[in-house]
Amino acid sequence: MRQNNDGFTLIELMIVVIIIAALAAMVAPNLIGRSDEAKAKIAQGDLASLDTALKLYRLDKGAYPTGEQGLEVLLVAPGAGREPYLEKPALDPWRRKYQYRYPGTHRPSSYDLFSVGADGKEGTEDDIKNWE
Repeated sequence: MRQNNDGFTLIELMIVVIIIAALAAMVAPNLIGRSDEAKAKIAQGDLASLDTALKLYRLDKGAYPTGEQGLEVLLVAPGAGREPYLEKPALDPWRRKYQYRYPGTHRPSSYDLFSVGADGKEGTEDDIKNWE
């Protein structure tokens, strides 16, 4: 009489694990490092939104916010019954405040608006800025 052996042998399980590991080894390098690229694209989009908010502020107030006021002034409603220019504090994808200077050093007739990027240091290659 034959015995019914349902299930996988150790060899079959090892082959499946090896195949999964090989697939992961091929896919992982393509995914690692993409998160910083995605965050940089998000920061570029945020800068465009902040640029729009700053231009609306200038239309209402006649001038851009001062460097001392910073972007926080955009969180205040411009008048009774009106919404603020920003709904929440301006944080980049790395959870740091966007940097704002008025007048700008790179755009003297306007403002500088930038994120210090993943490394958190100003003036490095990973900075995302409105003047380039």
